Amino acid sequence: MIQRYLLCALIGYAASTAAPLPAAAQAYPTKPVRMIVPFPAGGATDIVGRLVAQKLTDAMGPQVIVDNRGGAGGTIGSDIAAKAPADGYNILIGTSSTHAIAPGLYVKLPYDPVRDFAPVTLLATATVLLAAHPSVPARNVKDLIALGKRQPNALSFASSGNGGISHLIGEHFKSLAGIQMLHVPYKGDTPALVDLASGQVSLMFGTAVSFLPYVKTGRLNALAVTNPKRSPVVPDVPTVAESGLPGFEALQWFGVYAPAGTPREIVARLNTEIGKILRMPDIRERFSSLGADIAGGSAEDFAAFQRREVARWTKIVKASGAKIE
Repeated sequence: MIQRYLLCALIGYAASTAAPLPAAAQAYPTKPVRMIVPFPAGGATDIVGRLVAQKLTDAMGPQVIVDNRGGAGGTIGSDIAAKAPADGYNILIGTSSTHAIAPGLYVKLPYDPVRDFAPVTLLATATVLLAAHPSVPARNVKDLIALGKRQPNALSFASSGNGGISHLIGEHFKSLAGIQMLHVPYKGDTPALVDLASGQVSLMFGTAVSFLPYVKTGRLNALAVTNPKRSPVVPDVPTVAESGLPGFEALQWFGVYAPAGTPREIVARLNTEIGKILRMPDIRERFSSLGADIAGGSAEDFAAFQRREVARWTKIVKASGAKIE
């Protein structure tokens, strides 16, 4: 009798302490969700965000509205997202620039990329190419390093601007290779690419989707990818690490964040829905056409990945000496 009473009591206690999902999380979403993209419309981050936003709208009902808040290397829009209500109705497409590079680059960053956000999921990593003008007498990384050592500062590399990811990858390459190259900053990828294709500068690190039309027509040579492994976008192009510079790795990536304090149940719902989206054949095909490799995974995996990336890029930024006030 006593045993039966204790069993009933335990069952009753377990039922009373098993916290049901909050009503808001169960019903979420009940109104439009704002997706902040911290870069202008038309760029890679915007395209990725809009693809995910449309599919989330189809999956969850209320519209997911893209809100472009560009400026200051993505930090303006990221700061807006960090300070938005943590109710699940504000999410952000963060990138390696806003959530890994920025902490070491900006003297006064208005948000903390780790503390002020709840990671939802890593969306994709972009294929980054090292491309050179055909006039450069190097057809691989080993040749390029040998040339740089024979002729210090004979090589120049373009970037989208001081402190941008293309600049910092170039500085990282210089540091590990032990060579000197002249950095030539531009106001964006397009003018940099135009001068690279015309031979005004020697080489550049940039997304495969931008370089491939030039590579296919012979106006640029693809020497290597900076990713840790070969990309299916350009399977015949070796990594920098395997072709002459062991240990070299630099990623450009995109992920979804919510403001810190967003209910766990809502973060889990977003993670689940986006995971389904990333497995859709049409999305995988579209991402591939953008030179991006699908990622996915849990929120915890993404948080751990980001911490590693912050540590990696902090060292790279410090070695480069780049700072933005």
